[in-house]
Amino acid sequence: MNSIVLKIEYDGTRYAGWQRQKNALSVQETIEQALKSLTGMTLSVIGAGRTDAGVHASGQVAHSRLPEKINIREEKLSKAINYYLPEDIRIIQSRIIDYPFHSTKDAIAREYNYFIHLVDRPLLRHFSTLIKTKIDVSLLIESAKIFLGKKDFTTFSKLNKETKDYVCDVQVCEWSEINEKQYKLTIRADRFVYGMVRGIVGAMIEIARGKIDFVGVRSALEKKDRNYTSPMAPANGLILTNVYYPKDTDPFQR
Repeated sequence: MNSIVLKIEYDGTRYAGWQRQKNALSVQETIEQALKSLTGMTLSVIGAGRTDAGVHASGQVAHSRLPEKINIREEKLSKAINYYLPEDIRIIQSRIIDYPFHSTKDAIAREYNYFIHLVDRPLLRHFSTLIKTKIDVSLLIESAKIFLGKKDFTTFSKLNKETKDYVCDVQVCEWSEINEKQYKLTIRADRFVYGMVRGIVGAMIEIARGKIDFVGVRSALEKKDRNYTSPMAPANGLILTNVYYPKDTDPFQR
């Protein structure tokens, strides 16, 4: 059976997240509706990352099984789907493949960026979080090291009944300066649990504000108890940027 594999960019501002929901508009549902308009088939689209309400993506990956061949050339597929999508969702790459591939289960790592800015800038408000209080940037940068490695992130996540465990291996977690008033976190892990990046960023901001110290955050992490969490960072600063697959199965590398 053939599959469509899509690389997707979206502005999540007006969506209730990636995953289809009963009473709210999702990115997944919007893409499925576009595919139905294009192909006449009801297709289920499975995403690599279930981004939360208001979270964006520049490199989401999703797949859909094709029960029959579609009469669209691969090089025309992205443009054809985009015709039926709103302007805040775009297919930036697409493939039609004839080998087993699962966008979620086959992923070996995912990467997010989180953006903050320290001076009120209207053009950044949808894609970066304004920090209104004074922070120590050196503490912010240093705090990222706390979350590196294989750890249980129960404390800095949301409860999800479908999640069996909250252990994730964080391979990259570092802040970089875009300019003196804007900073970007890059965080990569084998998997992320619900609300994890926003929970981590919230804790780092609290350290930078002087509300909690490194020892307190490490202790909270070890307790595996959401009663010790910090306020979650807002969704608008978070972007899913990359999903990584083994080279021999990655549809965009083969």
